[in-house]
Amino acid sequence: MRVRLVDPPAYTPPYDHALAAALARAGAEVELSTSRPTYDAPTGDGFAIAEDFYRRTTARPRSTNARRAMKLAEHVPDMLRHRLRGGRGVDVVHYQWLTLEALDAALLARGAPRAFTSHNVLRRGGGRIREEGIRRVVEAVDATVVHTRAGAYALSSRYGVDPARVRVIPHGAFDYLARQPAETPLPPELAAVQRPVILCFGVLRPYKGVDVLIDAFAGLAGAELWIVGRPWMDIGPLRAAAARARGTVRFVDRFVAEAELPAYFRRADVVALPYRDIDQSGVLYTALAFGKAIVASSIGGFTEVAEDHGALVPVPPGDPVALRNALAGLIDDDRARAAQEARAAAAAAGPYSWDEAARLTMDLYRDLVN
Repeated sequence: MRVRLVDPPAYTPPYDHALAAALARAGAEVELSTSRPTYDAPTGDGFAIAEDFYRRTTARPRSTNARRAMKLAEHVPDMLRHRLRGGRGVDVVHYQWLTLEALDAALLARGAPRAFTSHNVLRRGGGRIREEGIRRVVEAVDATVVHTRAGAYALSSRYGVDPARVRVIPHGAFDYLARQPAETPLPPELAAVQRPVILCFGVLRPYKGVDVLIDAFAGLAGAELWIVGRPWMDIGPLRAAAARARGTVRFVDRFVAEAELPAYFRRADVVALPYRDIDQSGVLYTALAFGKAIVASSIGGFTEVAEDHGALVPVPPGDPVALRNALAGLIDDDRARAAQEARAAAAAAGPYSWDEAARLTMDLYRDLVN
């Protein structure tokens, strides 16, 4: 099976590389057609990488505004070139992301069956153009992949997609992060912490419910809360709320490189994902890979991880009391925490392994080709 994975904007290099490597292990001949990432990404393992998009834009560092302007200028010519060659010499073309969905739906590769992965169906929206974009894409491809049953239902109920053309293939756990050849240790002030640690990791955005987590933590004693990630919002109110908490809240409000990440997850006793709205999250699949006890809102695909595998403790979204009780139950009970850790590790090694994702993806490819 010859496969071309396509991610023009390089939105998710870790996902792209992990899936490509797993498909290669499953016997596929894989090429990843993408652009140069703006940050360090995993290197190819058994598959080819072609930087087919935005080559001038990514040739050297540029300001955000300059990068956006140059990408816009390069986009249509690159997509037209892709349209002419994208399906040549392969059995399947599988799109992971499209930069301008409403436009790109008309510029997809010709000459081979086409699949598209809609990575976060439940948080889509934000205007008529985005809504129309996803409709055009799913109508243009032969199959759409989603990571959860909730996402599949949203595609059919919200966008009118025929359920027979939707395939649920779970996201894989980011186990490569736990096998890096060189890990950066924690900063000394964090390494010195002796108390249990609750970790909230990832880019800070309003939908992630960090305010709810701080409210929940305010009633806990004997633990620390670490909020780690680059802010994409005003965190002044979060800092003010944290100052009123009984325990210590530490902010690491910056981008954390992959070499730094393992130290935070290895140190965490519990990982909290108090999201208000989500389909799935890379942070969840990182926590599973490290075998962590997880407390998460019972929304979207989080609910399925809890119901199908018991690999996280679900709480109602926006409920600080329920969140506080769940966190306290794991912090205070070593046996309960160890049981959750074992379930998380088993889920990462089984249903959320990349080899399982590749097996299901190869089944889809065979159905498209036959």
